[in-house]
Amino acid sequence: MFRGTMSWSVAAAALLCVQLAAGAASPLPQLNIDKSRISVSGLSSGGFMANQLGIAHSSTFMGVGVFAAGPYMCAGHSNYTACMYNASISSAMLNTMQADINNWSGTAVDNKANIANQKVYMFVGTSDYTVGPNPMNALHTQYTGNGVAAANLEYVTRQGTAHVFPTDFDASGNNSCGSSVSPYIANCGYDGAKAVLSRIYGTLNARNNAPAASNYIEFDQASFINGNPGMSPTGWVYVPSSCASGTLCKLHVALHGCKQNHATIGDQFVRNTGYTRWADTNNIVVLFPQARVDNTSRPTTASGSLSNPNGCWDWVGWYGNNFAQKAGTQVAAIKAMVDRLASGSGGGGGDALQAPTGVATSGATNNSMVVSWNSVSGAAGYNVYRGGSKVNGSLVGGTSHTDTGLAAGTTYSWTVSAVNGSGVEGAQSAPATGTTTGSAAICYTASNYAHTTAGRAYQSGGYAYANGSNQNMGLWNTFTTTTLKQTGPNHYVIGNCN
Repeated sequence: MFRGTMSWSVAAAALLCVQLAAGAASPLPQLNIDKSRISVSGLSSGGFMANQLGIAHSSTFMGVGVFAAGPYMCAGHSNYTACMYNASISSAMLNTMQADINNWSGTAVDNKANIANQKVYMFVGTSDYTVGPNPMNALHTQYTGNGVAAANLEYVTRQGTAHVFPTDFDASGNNSCGSSVSPYIANCGYDGAKAVLSRIYGTLNARNNAPAASNYIEFDQASFINGNPGMSPTGWVYVPSSCASGTLCKLHVALHGCKQNHATIGDQFVRNTGYTRWADTNNIVVLFPQARVDNTSRPTTASGSLSNPNGCWDWVGWYGNNFAQKAGTQVAAIKAMVDRLASGSGGGGGDALQAPTGVATSGATNNSMVVSWNSVSGAAGYNVYRGGSKVNGSLVGGTSHTDTGLAAGTTYSWTVSAVNGSGVEGAQSAPATGTTTGSAAICYTASNYAHTTAGRAYQSGGYAYANGSNQNMGLWNTFTTTTLKQTGPNHYVIGNCN
């Protein structure tokens, strides 16, 4: 039986009693979305689904955030209980899951090579007994095994945090940070929405703590779900006014956990998680698809016959053995919503300009690189992005920019976008890479626990092991300190940089 947001013991009547009144659903809008900046995150079953979407459609989702979930296809081969309750997931189990990714790459799922380019954020609390750190550690291993570099992967473990979505503000009806109870949203003194969006999109503008009510849109989801009994006929989307007027915007899909759908807790996940506060000031459209209660017992992939009375996203195979593939009904439905949102074009400020061509790097030093590009007709200026994060404070007037503050002996990737006279930003260019001069060796001295949470090491059997070299660093705790030397992407050895 599931506990916390995956508890299977609450009656359907209790699940439906909090539903808020809403007006007639609108069609999902078509907006001017930068298709190179689409991402997804989720909590619990939503975290499993975020991972599934990120692997099945790795060419679409450039960023993935997982709050308290586990590795891809875990419940496709084992009873769901082996993927929760802080269960240890063996290397053999992970190898079986990886075989699916390998075998399906380029067919049932997008080419697995795309995974290595994703920005990944992971979060779990030490008091989370519903999922817990062990399944998340396995997910971390899965991501690094598929080439996600340490620089692109942030893994946060918070002391005393239960199975909740963490925020840094109080909201009516939310539970305490140390309690895994409805609505599973808590002020933990940690802004989860900012953390995941910053990892994916880089530095953010200050948030708006009072997003306009008119920007929340209940839309007709039925036209996308193909009769799937585990999805609601309506969903929600937050559209900042800038995005509604035609500005080129980013798109983030935020997936609730079990017992967090709108019919169960009203608009608390949509409004109280903080996603929309950051979206409003950073040109980010946020899609909130909605699952729903399904009390019919159905055969699952590896967990026997089960109903879905808590409105969980399908990570166990209720709706077909292809649940984690592109053809899975829920995966396909959410992808169709993303495609619809991204099918519009520039509006009030004029059409967005084409992406610059001829982007190149030159003039490398130990800490800087010159990025240059061809001019775009009609451009008032340009923005330069390194690894998806904007590096210029104001618009660049010419066709080159010197990016500084870089690490020695490190390879970076840059893209450039053109901005028209109305401030509408166009699509980003194809990336150009360059490597700074000097030695790439970097040393980190920290506790073994801090090394693992930062993604430089992993723990097994109570011991910490360096990523890449797999050297035993000693006990996995806050009292054992180790210096790790980074000698390559996600490769560390015990040593120093002297």
